Amino acid sequence: MKASINIISILFLILSLQVLSAQNIIKETTTTYYLIRHAEKDRTDKTNKDPHLTSEGKLRAKLWATYFKDKKLNAIYSTNYNRTKETAAPTANALNLKIQYYTPNNDMYSESFKQDTRGKTVLIVGHSNTTPHFTNLILEKDMFKDMADDDNSSLYIITIKEGKKQVLVKTVQ
Repeated sequence: MKASINIISILFLILSLQVLSAQNIIKETTTTYYLIRHAEKDRTDKTNKDPHLTSEGKLRAKLWATYFKDKKLNAIYSTNYNRTKETAAPTANALNLKIQYYTPNNDMYSESFKQDTRGKTVLIVGHSNTTPHFTNLILEKDMFKDMADDDNSSLYIITIKEGKKQVLVKTVQ
């Protein structure tokens, strides 16, 4: 009889651990993407395809760092252009994260990217055309068009939880 009680106790313990483990897996599968366009760029040389940020843009990049300081980011992605890297840098420095680079194309939201960012909170810095395009790829819907060329304050927030995707767009000043 003692053996039966011990076996039942062990089975109960194993079942309890599996339930707790399943709950932790569910918690870890919430993925949040924050997508922004780079801050204000220098437009004085129209032939420059890779301009730096203006002083106003540098201030906005610091504003983004302040905004994201409490968001518990796990990763920061940026295109490999001066304006996007300079926008991401203050946030990366404040959170001690390395900027990872992506190529803006239709393969941005690849299976490897999904796998690498699953269950994480991620900042993605892009451009007036790539930010809404990346958002659409994640949502698997064509919801957003290119941003206005002077829009450096919009923030797209996508949350994926238990396979359900939600998006919020807001302005951060």
